[in-house]
Amino acid sequence: MNIRTKLFLGIGILAGLIILLVTISVVNLQILTVTEPDSPLAMPRLQSALIWVSVTGGICVLIGLTFLVWLPRSIDRPVKELTRGILEIANHNYGKRLDLKGNEEFRRVADSFNKMAEQLTKYRASTLADILSAKKFLEAIVNSINDPIIGLSREREILFINNEALNVLNLKRENVIRESAEELALKNDLLRRLIRELVTPGEKKEPLKIYADNKESYFQAFYIPIKNVEVGEDEWQNLGDVILLKNITEFKELDSAKTTFISTISHELKTPISAIMMSLQLLEDKRVGSLNEEQEQLSKSIKENSERLLNITGELLNVTQVETGKLQIMPKITKPIELIEYAIKANRVQADRFNIQIEVEYPEGKIPKLFVDSEKIAWVLTNLLSNAIRYSKENGRVIIGARQDEEYIELYVQDFGKGIDPRYHQSIFDRYFRVPGTKVQGSGLGLSISKDFVEAHGGTLTVESDLGKGSRFVMKLKA
Repeated sequence: MNIRTKLFLGIGILAGLIILLVTISVVNLQILTVTEPDSPLAMPRLQSALIWVSVTGGICVLIGLTFLVWLPRSIDRPVKELTRGILEIANHNYGKRLDLKGNEEFRRVADSFNKMAEQLTKYRASTLADILSAKKFLEAIVNSINDPIIGLSREREILFINNEALNVLNLKRENVIRESAEELALKNDLLRRLIRELVTPGEKKEPLKIYADNKESYFQAFYIPIKNVEVGEDEWQNLGDVILLKNITEFKELDSAKTTFISTISHELKTPISAIMMSLQLLEDKRVGSLNEEQEQLSKSIKENSERLLNITGELLNVTQVETGKLQIMPKITKPIELIEYAIKANRVQADRFNIQIEVEYPEGKIPKLFVDSEKIAWVLTNLLSNAIRYSKENGRVIIGARQDEEYIELYVQDFGKGIDPRYHQSIFDRYFRVPGTKVQGSGLGLSISKDFVEAHGGTLTVESDLGKGSRFVMKLKA
């Protein structure tokens, strides 16, 4: 029975009862009106009329109350049942089914609801299967990667980790998934170092030395932020980070072999170069005979090239000291002016050759002394001044000086040559790098070694340069 039928039935019955009540009342009223008031039949007829009206009225009231209770309930019950079913579906309980057979409209709604729930059940099963399949596929991919890899959520929880990472970190999968990496790092030194470097971006990341698979290995850590844009939004949201450890053991071994080779060759070259230099001194000694003009030119060329080779071997030896960690700093109290004078003296011949005027800028007042390895800092200053002279035009000038900057002493060398393109301001401190188009001979090691020497003292070496305006190299050391 549908709702319309129920309403028509209820209203019809109530209307019929009202008509019946009115009819009985009218009939009894007519009977009473034709009866004489003094007649002995008046009282019984009055009582009979009251009984009929009262009984009929009571029946009407009872039936009306019955309809008042039954009709709303018959509509409210299936509505509440449908509401509960919708809430169950909203809570992902797709197994919920409705049974509303007593009402035609709600039976159709229940059939539609049940079909929807059945489709959702099938969709959920297929979607869950797809998700599990995709998850297994991604896990297989991650575990197939030969390099250790760790996936972290925004809250630093470990979402995934491959077997290589578990092996390197000496952890078990069941103890790390969905666990806080920061809490696990309290008991794992390597993981603590990885997390520390993750939260301090911008710092230079040194290779990690790890003992794994019964051998010493070197790994370079790479931190990849995972970001995504939600549908309808413009801002990127951080979802977490991936830590990738690249095994660079092979490259480290090759680098070590290269360093050993360079060190060996440099030492071996020094002996024949020294022999050549001594032979030149004997040739130039006029006590054994004078050289003609052509021989003197050849002797001069041999000497220049020998000195150049000697400088290169010295630079290579310095490089090997830095790379092998054998760079020894022996500091002592030194006046900045002494370092400047040493650099000028070492470059005097070169400056006179190109007719370069060396100007010294030094404060008249008292300037603090430096506690540095004077030999190495003097080497840096000498190298900077030599470069300034070589890259200056003939009959030009260079400036070398010192000044105090709060708790630091700045030693600087400035030339007025063609300058350095800003694109190469960082690259010029890399080993073997030479600015494209440079015609001046050099090994490309001087600035790299200079930077290493200065940084070993806790200082900095920077350049200020513009094309056509020259260059200014500034060495900043703590007083």
